[in-house]
Amino acid sequence: MATILIIDDDDLMRASIRAMLESGGHKVLEAPNGRVGVRLVRETPVDLVMTDIIMPGKDGVTTIGEIHQQFPDVKIIAMSSAEPGDPLADLEIAWVYGAHKSFQKPIKRETLFAAIEELLGEHASASA
Repeated sequence: MATILIIDDDDLMRASIRAMLESGGHKVLEAPNGRVGVRLVRETPVDLVMTDIIMPGKDGVTTIGEIHQQFPDVKIIAMSSAEPGDPLADLEIAWVYGAHKSFQKPIKRETLFAAIEELLGEHASASA
């Protein structure tokens, strides 16, 4: 079982992703913004962080950079519901700051679980 943190300012999106992850046996933590998300990573060991890019306060790119720098072993998935090509939600920049994968929302269950398996290997499949 992996411990996964979802950082997203959209309550419904967090709930949807949480339900998907818990159905696969993962332990899920939630944060409504990057500030709270970084604090949670400092307080609780996590295997994977999924973060939105566009959020008020601390955006996803800044959040990714901080988590990657302070916790280099934590895998990171960036996600955005903005239109592809929107410079405010450029998923490509997330890679520069330390994201391991990036997806447009909504994310299909099969796609998400394949990414988790790829990033976490046996640790992810132990719960499935």
